[in-house]
Amino acid sequence: MIRFHLKCDQNHRFESWFQSGDAFDKLVAGKMVSCTTCGSTLISKSVMAPAIATAAAPVAPADPIAALRKKIESTADYVGQSFAKEARDMHDGLTPERPIYGEANLAEARKLAEDGIPVLPLPFIPAKKVN
Repeated sequence: MIRFHLKCDQNHRFESWFQSGDAFDKLVAGKMVSCTTCGSTLISKSVMAPAIATAAAPVAPADPIAALRKKIESTADYVGQSFAKEARDMHDGLTPERPIYGEANLAEARKLAEDGIPVLPLPFIPAKKVN
């Protein structure tokens, strides 16, 4: 696909995508391209600068959930069913803060949030392991 900057004989400017340069030429010759403002079919390409990438685009992981799981499991401590207690103890200053993940039921999670303790549900079920 290629995008061209176009103009009509009335000097209206617009752009459109085409399968190729040859496809553009055939469509214009067949009067199948028209101005988006006035409908004229007398169309020509405008001067345009080529798009040049200045930096490589970051590559997204193939499976973002798997990447998130790997990041969490490699940087946080799994605390299992004691997640709510551990999170509350850290919030209250009873234990040092550290990244943790684990399991909590809905009532425990709701109570933590109501008490201003930041928690988020994970988009995966944690592996059953204790560090």
